Amino acid sequence: MTDYKQDQQDELEALESIYSEEIDIIGDSPHRFTIPIKTEDFDPDEDENPGRMVLVKFELTPTYPAEPPIIEMEEEENMEEELLDELKAFMESQVEENLGMAMIFTLVTAAIEWLGEKHDTLKREAEEAAKRKQELEEEEERKKLEGTKVTIESFLAWKAEFDREQLEKKISKEKSSKDKLSGKELFRQDKTLNDSDIKFLANTGDVAVTVDESLFEDLDDLDLEDEEESDDPGWKPGDDSD
Repeated sequence: MTDYKQDQQDELEALESIYSEEIDIIGDSPHRFTIPIKTEDFDPDEDENPGRMVLVKFELTPTYPAEPPIIEMEEEENMEEELLDELKAFMESQVEENLGMAMIFTLVTAAIEWLGEKHDTLKREAEEAAKRKQELEEEEERKKLEGTKVTIESFLAWKAEFDREQLEKKISKEKSSKDKLSGKELFRQDKTLNDSDIKFLANTGDVAVTVDESLFEDLDDLDLEDEEESDDPGWKPGDDSD
């Protein structure tokens, strides 16, 4: 007859020797205890990458190991709910493979290895996702700096528009310059302006032009002789030889 109590006691003593600093005995009838399942890099004080950990509680049923132990997930660190469910399902599959044998050490060892591999996979996937995100952001930034790619068609279209704008600016500038021509420049560009006064008088026909004689009454007071002499020292009054 199998002595389940003794077998359980012997296994518990072996577990206390192996996990002396981590196992926590919380009851002996039935035997109940906790052992942490954690990754190698687990550090609760590390903010950026603390690793993963879950505290698993085992309860040995009266006829254990002929029947499965009761397994419950207690405290956890950085463990998503989906990951917890996967870990528990994995441990339960290990229980089925080890029925009839002392299995707690085997379960804990397999769970630690499984969680470590899963952690490495998730960590690598997260790093790759972050890298892809950074590459996409850098590509978007590079596109902004590079602008639109120039093709022959787009360059010719741009050149035609540029030439048209330059021509419009030139015409506008010339028109603006013409509007601001001086009288002298206007006469040079339009010879017909020389006849403008004659045309004006001709257009008056037989209409008499009134002259204000008072404007010429004081001409005798002007010192014209000095000015004329200063302009031509050889000139004498009454000399019309020129």
